[in-house]
Amino acid sequence: MRHFLSLMLHGSGIDTEEFAEGRTMCLALARQLPDVVFLNISLESAEAIECVIALGKYGFTGPVQLMSGRGAAVLEHVKNIGLQHRLQMLPVLNKPFETEAILRIIDELHIGTVTSAISDVSLEQALANGWVEFWYQPKIGLRKKQLAGAESYARIRHPEHGIILPGGFLPNANEAALVQLSERALDSALRAERTFADLGLKLPITVNIPMAVLRKLPIEQIVRTQYGADDAWAGLVIDIPEPQVMADLPAAIELAEMLATFNVRVAIDDFGNGISTMARLKSMPFAELKLDQVHVTNCGTDKIKAPLCKTVIDLAHNFGSTAVGVGIEKAADAMALVSMGCDYGQGFLLGQPMAEERFVSLLRQRAANQGAKLPDPRPAEKRRA
Repeated sequence: MRHFLSLMLHGSGIDTEEFAEGRTMCLALARQLPDVVFLNISLESAEAIECVIALGKYGFTGPVQLMSGRGAAVLEHVKNIGLQHRLQMLPVLNKPFETEAILRIIDELHIGTVTSAISDVSLEQALANGWVEFWYQPKIGLRKKQLAGAESYARIRHPEHGIILPGGFLPNANEAALVQLSERALDSALRAERTFADLGLKLPITVNIPMAVLRKLPIEQIVRTQYGADDAWAGLVIDIPEPQVMADLPAAIELAEMLATFNVRVAIDDFGNGISTMARLKSMPFAELKLDQVHVTNCGTDKIKAPLCKTVIDLAHNFGSTAVGVGIEKAADAMALVSMGCDYGQGFLLGQPMAEERFVSLLRQRAANQGAKLPDPRPAEKRRA
């Protein structure tokens, strides 16, 4: 639960500190007061009460979010103690809860990165003004539960409207702008890989590029400019949506084979409808099959989705490729994918997209916890939870 919340908050631009027990949290309050507290009420409510009293003692003025699966009487008792100590007690969050509940709390508290629903900012305008940046989402090896890569996502950081997601600027973008965006995405990914390598991590980065745009890009030249003839780099993965691959499968195969000669692999994104076509092939040069989120969601409980996921995973392995489950938001789905033999996973449960600086900051923290020697860290974020 703590790890899940941390990932959610990190993706929203909020630093976190986790405590496995109330005593260590109380000791930390003497060192620094946070902006927000998420407090889980376990079977014994005494520990939660101790934390609430300590927050009042140290003059904490921020909101307190209680979380529990306990009965209403216990929750109300802890909440009332908090109110007695003049704490700002939020409505109790009952478990189990969905990721949307955490995002809603973050939004209502006006903390973290502000995203905008505005859709009248064009990609062309954003590129011309230097508003485009690239965020990275962790890609996790499900068997070893280790960081295995990252996927790049474009964002617009508008000076007035905040962060604009792709749905607000990609649908109406022309092909010239998409080509320019893809070139920048590749360049950013290659530079990010160097940064990760400096931290001792060999992480391949995935970039999403439409097939029509991919044909227009001088990818080999872009790669050689950054890495020359160096074969030691982690390589790139390029996601192409399944419908575009299936529309001209021979051309997609030819393109994948060509890109593989300089360590750029192709993955089929949102896979799930082309199983019958793929199953007839004798070979397939695609590095990954990424299960469509529609099939992943509730695959741990849905008797129809589970066998479909297993079929895609087995198909990937039969071709010597890997299987990636995307959009994982529930622990039951993650566990089901592991049992099916799925290789990698992505989703809010494992970490949402975050700005490169924050992603690097977390990697530095991870390496520091493992005793690695690191360069001087970047400036820490001010906001903590």
